[in-house]
Amino acid sequence: MITLRNLSTGYGRHTVMRGINAELRQGELVSLLGPNGVGKSTLLRTLSAFLPPLAGDIRIGDRPLNQLSTRERSRLIGVVLTERTSVQHMTVRNMVGMGRTPYTGFWGGLNDEDRRVVDDAMQQTGIVHLQHRYINTLSDGERQKVMIAKAVAQETPIILLDEPTAFLDYPSKVEMMRMLLRLAHGMQKTIFLSTHDVEMALQLSDRVWLMEEGRIIAGTPRQLAQDGHIAHFVCREGVQFDAQSLTIQLQVNA
Repeated sequence: MITLRNLSTGYGRHTVMRGINAELRQGELVSLLGPNGVGKSTLLRTLSAFLPPLAGDIRIGDRPLNQLSTRERSRLIGVVLTERTSVQHMTVRNMVGMGRTPYTGFWGGLNDEDRRVVDDAMQQTGIVHLQHRYINTLSDGERQKVMIAKAVAQETPIILLDEPTAFLDYPSKVEMMRMLLRLAHGMQKTIFLSTHDVEMALQLSDRVWLMEEGRIIAGTPRQLAQDGHIAHFVCREGVQFDAQSLTIQLQVNA
């Protein structure tokens, strides 16, 4: 679904990453790992067309991303960012309905088909019981689900998420990742997310992109673990990685 060829990302004249060659496949959940400041958010914003690539090519299917109109992109790519939603006096149902904007226009009303899609998106993300609540009354986890439901209602084959588990407690993080995996497999969507939750990404992702200075290493969690790439990324004094169980172990000196 998405192919990157010799892609360079950055801001203005500042290059963050050069020569990225990788692909994202339909029906997979792919997690982007890497240290702070390596360029994960820059890459996501470039794939979302919020930032232009400095060089190289991004293709959606066989079409270059930079040749797609805004309307065409909005029907192909849904984006969920880290920032907390601060809207007031909007219900969950109305927010999810905003996902239909690429088909109705900003001020367009929803028809019966749009309402069916909204209902299905809320069902898929488990927020039907929240539909009449106001956004500003929700917990962080509930709010994130609403924004993902909005992206599902957008009916795009691709959903990009920047730190979707940020601000969540551990059970909510697990629930969020399981939901995204279910959407990828059940709805055959390409779901790509950045995260600092390394263990969870390894245990619940189909594939992982490990971003290091100057390169991206891509593979299944098991492949990257067995090749030693994950251990190189996470291991420090007092921190060990078990490649068999895909878990991080802390060593506490008595």
